[in-house]
Amino acid sequence: MTTIAQPGYQVWRDRINGVLFVALMAFAVTQLAGLPAIRVLGLSPLVIGIVCGMLYGNFLRGSMPADWSAGVQFTAKRILRVAVAFYGLNISIQQIIEVGMPGVVVSIGVAIGILALGTWLGTRWLGLDRDTSMLTAAGSAICGAAAVLAFESTLRSAPHKSAVAVATVVLFGTISMFIYPILYQAGWLPWEGQALGIFIGGSIHEVAQVVASASSIDPATTEVATIVKMTRVALLVPLLLVIGLWLQRTSVSSDGSKAKLPVPWFAIGFLVLALINSADVIPPDMLSTLRAIDIFLLTMAMTALGMETRFAQFRKAGPKVMLLAAVLFVALFCITGGLVWLVG
Repeated sequence: MTTIAQPGYQVWRDRINGVLFVALMAFAVTQLAGLPAIRVLGLSPLVIGIVCGMLYGNFLRGSMPADWSAGVQFTAKRILRVAVAFYGLNISIQQIIEVGMPGVVVSIGVAIGILALGTWLGTRWLGLDRDTSMLTAAGSAICGAAAVLAFESTLRSAPHKSAVAVATVVLFGTISMFIYPILYQAGWLPWEGQALGIFIGGSIHEVAQVVASASSIDPATTEVATIVKMTRVALLVPLLLVIGLWLQRTSVSSDGSKAKLPVPWFAIGFLVLALINSADVIPPDMLSTLRAIDIFLLTMAMTALGMETRFAQFRKAGPKVMLLAAVLFVALFCITGGLVWLVG
């Protein structure tokens, strides 16, 4: 007697198969990121994941059963939100207090200033759409690829817009990572010690890029730079809540009434887990494991995002996005440097 699979069972089976396929790719990406030649570049598994995902999605997509795409989309949206929430385990109030008020002032000034400037320049000066402008600005202002993913969930934007924004993080974050130690050695950066660490942590896009850049100078600078960078990451929650309120005020639902407030539950989860981490109640070994799992989940989300992105969408975006990111790259240097000078 032949058993006929129920439609619901079939959907979930395809979704699980798609998630497992992305997990397998993410595992390969993690191994690739661990190679010495890759580690020295300061590229996180998240960045490598989206690159590998895009290569697969554009050149090898036909090798994956079409029905598994539901699992890829599930990873890029649902698993993404869980991973962003657990990223809060990387933050603690003690870290923020340790660097002091100068680091907090610089972090807040950079995050708000670059986000506002990027959104305004993108929409008013370059004629880009709101989502592309905000995603590109968020990647520069807060914490690179992780911020782009978090803002995508709140804005509910198209995956290719996030991919374009992440591409700008890769390009200009990598330039910052290499050029700042060179500028310091040449005597063109007028800071030392804590001030230098605050500048590097306040002006480079990705956490991994900050660590790679500062470690080329000395351990003390690396410690301060990392703490300042994580302070910028902590600002993700209040900024997402403000963006959610703004979207409610400016959006109207299909029946003409005010749209409901898009509460970013993953941002609340991020804050709660950061507070739990600050309470120091999680055993060190367990905390290390949870952080490793979270990086893997974020890598899965980035890989899935890449698989859903087509190179034609980059061509459609045009050079304006890169121009916006280039302007923000210069603005990061100037705004962070000015704030360090003011609070130093």
